[in-house]
Amino acid sequence: MGIKVLIVDDTVFMRTSLRLLLEKNGFEVVGEADNGLAAINMYMEFMPDVVTMDITMPEMDGLQALKAIRQINANAKVVMVSAMGQENQVRESILFGAKSFIVKPYKDEHVINTLRKIADS
Repeated sequence: MGIKVLIVDDTVFMRTSLRLLLEKNGFEVVGEADNGLAAINMYMEFMPDVVTMDITMPEMDGLQALKAIRQINANAKVVMVSAMGQENQVRESILFGAKSFIVKPYKDEHVINTLRKIADS
């Protein structure tokens, strides 16, 4: 059984490319959410091992969703995935309990190594 991952990003392209990358490397993608509110509901439903979380999304951004998920489960493993130049959000996400941060555009092997390391921690 692979590591269970919930992918959260508002763009279909990003969700699809992450899903393909993860499934090709033995991860099990349990769900995809396109905003923070959907992410919280899916987190409660699937209880994934790791969440990949975009920051900038409609309805509820990734930082708010991160906070909410950490209230549901203080041990939740959330990895922020966002574009460059968002240093403030990076700092905030770490303060809110994110386990790591992946910058887009990312290198495939960096994503795989980071998620494996976080899931095993």
